[in-house]
Amino acid sequence: MTSTPSLSRRRFLGASGIALVGSILPAQWTVAASGETASDSFRVLRARSGEVKLRGPDQAATAIWGYDGTVPGPLLRVKRGEEVKVRLINELSEPTAIHWHGLRLPNAMDGVPHLTQEPVAPGKSFDYRFVAPDAGTFWYHTHFRSSGQLGRGLYGALIVDEPEPMAVDQDLLLVLDDWRLTEAGAIHESFGNAHDAAHAGRLGQYLTVNSRDTWDIPVRTNERLRLRLINAANARVMVLRLDRHQAKVIAIDGQPSELFEARGGRVTLGPGARIDLLVDATLEAGAKAPLVIEYGRSEELVVARLAYAEGEPARSAPLGEPKPLAANPLPERMDFAGAFRLDVPLDGGAMSAAMMGGMMGGGTGPATKPRGIDPRAGVFWALSGRSSTGHGGPPLFQVKRGRTVVLNLPNRTAFPHAMHVHGHHFRLLDRLDDGWKPYWLDTVMVEPRQGARIAFVADNPGKWLIHCHMIEHMETGMTAWFEVT
Repeated sequence: MTSTPSLSRRRFLGASGIALVGSILPAQWTVAASGETASDSFRVLRARSGEVKLRGPDQAATAIWGYDGTVPGPLLRVKRGEEVKVRLINELSEPTAIHWHGLRLPNAMDGVPHLTQEPVAPGKSFDYRFVAPDAGTFWYHTHFRSSGQLGRGLYGALIVDEPEPMAVDQDLLLVLDDWRLTEAGAIHESFGNAHDAAHAGRLGQYLTVNSRDTWDIPVRTNERLRLRLINAANARVMVLRLDRHQAKVIAIDGQPSELFEARGGRVTLGPGARIDLLVDATLEAGAKAPLVIEYGRSEELVVARLAYAEGEPARSAPLGEPKPLAANPLPERMDFAGAFRLDVPLDGGAMSAAMMGGMMGGGTGPATKPRGIDPRAGVFWALSGRSSTGHGGPPLFQVKRGRTVVLNLPNRTAFPHAMHVHGHHFRLLDRLDDGWKPYWLDTVMVEPRQGARIAFVADNPGKWLIHCHMIEHMETGMTAWFEVT
């Protein structure tokens, strides 16, 4: 086992020469305008090796895996209702596949090897083709040997534009990640580390925003910004704060929400989650306002800054109160009276009763109730009473298309879990009744020793994963699948 590195002010800001990294990708890229397009109009994505200067422009580049050899991969952009046509060509030395995170797409396009498709072998290709039904901020990433492949950079963003986009002066994409690197700047080959898997997952010590050096975001007074935030980290929960500004949440996990203010300019993104913020730049010319990530005990790191230009403001006053984004075509009602209800407890992890039972060689007591937890075999977690490190075995449940599903997710572990449901968006229910929060999710943070209840209409036929998006937890037991018939 190796120790788990963590962010620290000394490592980022001290005399070691390690630089903060951050950038803003140009959000005006489109599928047609970026990268290689095949003669049959498929956008080509090549999964291959590349080099990126993760530690800053004056440091040596880091060898990564990325789509088209970059990280994040090319920004794909379409309008709601348009077709996404992507040809994955695998130039890696091992199989891979693309999962389209948060997209309510046909099951055959979901990109889960051995469940919805066979993995794409080295030198082979696979065509992904589907209509984007929802406008919002989504992302695509590997779903094969995910800890190592995601940890090396195989991910990118997909933006689906609204029919009538919100009026903003800048539409900015910020893809957050952390990287575990050696002193020489190479990706640390500690994938499959048992300590990581049994604890909080693989945490890196170098934070990036779009994988590049610190960026001052140029703004003018009274401009309106849309910030699209994506947490692409294997396991790190990102707590972000924008100082000296009011930030309004306009979308979560790609779906429009009721407008509400982020208290103290602060939002939390679990791995896989997205949040869209609307920010009016109301400071004076020449001002600078940091975007920071909070971590540890009152520690924080600046990852970007709003840098106000000198000179005249963009307009004499900020824009008026914004209108909420138009809703996507999700079910407006749920039949709770006829709902399928299931408890799906989250078990296992370091020092849990289930883990200790496995280490002691089994038994018949409560400690061994979850089936399959076996630290000696690298299986540390269980979902709904059983462990799965692949996608075989029986489904967690089966329901007829159109039925409401209510899942209770009690977290009986000492660690948080970012629970992700494929192919559907769900409502977060109130603790005591079936009232729901005014937003949709596809990934929900379930805090240690607490729980969450979620509900969705199972309206997308096929076999779908539900798993922890702390990737090392998923790969060591905390995953299952369900079927909509």
